[in-house]
Amino acid sequence: MKSKSVLQDVPVYQPGKPLEEVKQEYGLDQVIKLASNENPFGCSPKVWESLNVERDFFAIYPEGEAPLLRRELAARLDIGPEWLLFGNGSDEVVQMLARTFLEPGQESVMADITFPRYKTQVLIEGCKAVEVPLKNGVHDLEGMATAINEKTRIVWICNPNNPTGTIIDAEELAAFMEKVPEHVLVVLDEAYEEYVTDPAYPDSLSLVKKDPRVVVLRTFSKIYGLAAFRIGYGVMDPSLVAEMNRVREPFNANRLAQRAARAALDDPSFVDRCRQENRRGIEEFERQLKEWGLSYFPSQGNFLLLDTGRPAQDVFQCLLSKGIIVRSGAALGYPTHIRVTVGTPEQNRVFLAQLAVCLGKPAPIR
Repeated sequence: MKSKSVLQDVPVYQPGKPLEEVKQEYGLDQVIKLASNENPFGCSPKVWESLNVERDFFAIYPEGEAPLLRRELAARLDIGPEWLLFGNGSDEVVQMLARTFLEPGQESVMADITFPRYKTQVLIEGCKAVEVPLKNGVHDLEGMATAINEKTRIVWICNPNNPTGTIIDAEELAAFMEKVPEHVLVVLDEAYEEYVTDPAYPDSLSLVKKDPRVVVLRTFSKIYGLAAFRIGYGVMDPSLVAEMNRVREPFNANRLAQRAARAALDDPSFVDRCRQENRRGIEEFERQLKEWGLSYFPSQGNFLLLDTGRPAQDVFQCLLSKGIIVRSGAALGYPTHIRVTVGTPEQNRVFLAQLAVCLGKPAPIR
């Protein structure tokens, strides 16, 4: 059992407000959820077609190592199947990394405002979370390298970073890796990798093949639209996979999720369309925010963190009353910002129109 003092320092994850709750609370028939960076276009039609095949297997435990998905994904990534580890979402792979490679009294380095599950898992293992402030919303790799010492075991880099959407480029990452000692793992969390359009983005899989200190995390929850199925994966040296399999729960990747992921991989045109629509949405947001004189972080994800110029919770509540759920920056370390997921073209138009009302700005011109 974990000590009481350790668990008291562990924050409870706060998910976005549920659709049903907002409808009931405000008496609304329609609500747009733009809070959790989900894919507004759903998932590939091939996913639905594939699930019928599984009806006769509901009483059978899944293969925890996901052999069919492992083989197909490995072929697409041009790696050996032994380089892959699957989890109940990439969140579980984060948990397995911490459980396998961290011991009480050790340290782990991360940005001060980033995906919160890194810190949570580090604290649960009785370790110190060393948080390095972002610079203009971007990981300060120089500061993170300076923070590494003999107690450091894992460095976490969320790229693109959540909640800012910013990236570190290939040149910056290469320079950072030269400063990382041999005893430290560097985890590159690329949950939003498929949305990236910046050509300077690192080729992390090539880096993994050359450097056993590097672990890459990805997920089927975002652009593939399979968040409800909970399946993600890590790419890493097979020796690390072997160690992590010691702590992996049996049957952790459920059968329906494995089948859905295989079908999603088989529809690259869906992914391409979602990437293109997302970039158009980001650009629409940016144009309007510039007209209003509002600042924002340049995003390579499927969301934008923007400065409203007033208390974020007030703007969050105003939008909520109009049936739009976003994420208040008050809970993310940015008290005047909101984070909004890019929706469908219609959802984006509704969001901008209602944001104009909440901020007292001119209505968007179409």
